[in-house]
Amino acid sequence: MKKAAAIGVVVFSLAVGLWFGLSSLGAKWPGVDEAVVERFAREANRPPQKPFMDTDRGDLLLFLFLAAGAAGGFAGGYFFRELFPPKASGGSRDA
Repeated sequence: MKKAAAIGVVVFSLAVGLWFGLSSLGAKWPGVDEAVVERFAREANRPPQKPFMDTDRGDLLLFLFLAAGAAGGFAGGYFFRELFPPKASGGSRDA
């Protein structure tokens, strides 16, 4: 029990230290889109275009993740016995 408490204290203190360290930086880190893709697009004289499906507005992106998770959960549940076959016991019964 003491070992688990010590590990918990260490993990908590590392998380708090990391949070304070990252929040004090205050700098915006550019993503791959801004740092790489947009630079190559500008060099190729290709202006940015409006996206086909704008997921930045509202909860559309959350809905898409929900739909994909529901579809994956349904498929995993439907094919559960094929994905995780039951372990064979020592007997010779056919199940």
